[in-house]
Amino acid sequence: MNSKIIANGILRALAIIVGVALLVYFLYKIQSVIVYIAIAAVISLIGLPIVRFLKSKLKFKNTFAVVTTMVLLIALLVGLVRMFIPLVVEQSHNLSLLNIEQLQGNVEDLYFQLTDYFGVNSYEVERSLKESNLLSKLDYSIIPNFLNSVVSGFGSFSVGLFSVIFIAFFLLKDSQLLEQGILVFVPDNKESRSKKSFEKIKTLLSRYFVGLIFQILILFVIYTIVLLIFGVKNAVVIAFLCALLNLIPYVGPMIGGVLMLTLTMSSFMGESFSEVILPKTSYVMIGFIIGQLVDNFFSQPKIFSTATKAHPLEIFLVIIIAGILFGVVGMIVAIPTYTALKVILKEFLADNKIVKQLTKDL
Repeated sequence: MNSKIIANGILRALAIIVGVALLVYFLYKIQSVIVYIAIAAVISLIGLPIVRFLKSKLKFKNTFAVVTTMVLLIALLVGLVRMFIPLVVEQSHNLSLLNIEQLQGNVEDLYFQLTDYFGVNSYEVERSLKESNLLSKLDYSIIPNFLNSVVSGFGSFSVGLFSVIFIAFFLLKDSQLLEQGILVFVPDNKESRSKKSFEKIKTLLSRYFVGLIFQILILFVIYTIVLLIFGVKNAVVIAFLCALLNLIPYVGPMIGGVLMLTLTMSSFMGESFSEVILPKTSYVMIGFIIGQLVDNFFSQPKIFSTATKAHPLEIFLVIIIAGILFGVVGMIVAIPTYTALKVILKEFLADNKIVKQLTKDL
C-alpha cells in the first residue's frame, strides 16, 4: 500500500464525515419542515380509512374522496378551535383587566383555608408569610404575559397549519408519494419487499391512530360528564385538554390529573374550602380515576392488540426505553416507530430467531 492510496483513503473518509455533518446541519435547519411532513403523514394515515370508505362504498373518485376527507378533518379542527377561542378570548379579556391584588388575595385566602382545614397553626403560618412576604412575591402578572406570548405565536402557527394541510392533501391524493420518495434510496433488488412493508405499515399505523382518536373520545366523554355534573366552569375545554394529554404514555395521565385538580379548584375560587372546594374536587378526581381505569383496562389494550400485535409488557418496555433515551417525544412516537420496525424486520430478516419471536403475530 503506497502513500497515494493512503492519502486517497483519508480524503475519502474526510469527505464522508463532512458530507454527514452537512446533512445533519441541513436536517437541523429544516427541522420545522420535517415536523410538518411527519404531522401531515399522521393526518393522512387517519384520513386513509375515510378515503377508502368513500371510494369503495360510495364510489367517489379519488380526488373527490380526498377533498371530502380533508373538508371533514378541517371541519373537525374548526370545531375544536371554535370551542377554544371563546374561552381564550374571554380569559384574555379578563386577565387584561385583572386586578392582580384581588387574585393574590384569593390565592392567599385559599392557602389559609387549606392550612386551617388540615390543622396547621394558622397564626404561625400567617405570621411567617407576612414576615417573608412569600405570596406577595409571586409574579401573578406572568399569566397575561403568557397569553400575550401565545397570541404572538399564532402567526407562525397559521403558517405551519397551512403547510400541514397542503402536504396532507397530496399525501392522501397520491398515497404512494411518500413511499416513492423513500424508495429512491432503496436498492432495486429490495424494492418489492419495501413496497410490501410500506403497505402493511400504513395499514397498521392507520388503525393505531384511528384507535387513539377513539381513546381520546371515550376519555373526553367521561371527563365532560363528570365536570358538568359538579358544575366546573369550562368543563368541555378542560375535559378535552386532559383527554388529549393521555396521548403521552404514563406521564400524560399524571399531568392531566394535576391539571384537572388545579382547574377544578380554581373554578370555585373564593368559595369555602371544606364545604365546596374539597368535596367537589374529590368527586371530580374520583371521576378522573374511573376514566383512567376504563382507558387502562379497555381502550388501550384493544388499540394495542389490534394495531401493534404486541404484548402489553413488550409495549411497556418499549415506551420506557424510548422515554429514557429520547424523553417525552420518544414516549409518544415509540409505539408507531416500533410497529414500523417490526414490519420491516419481518420482511427482511424473517429467518432470524429473535425476529420470528417478536413478529409471530404480524
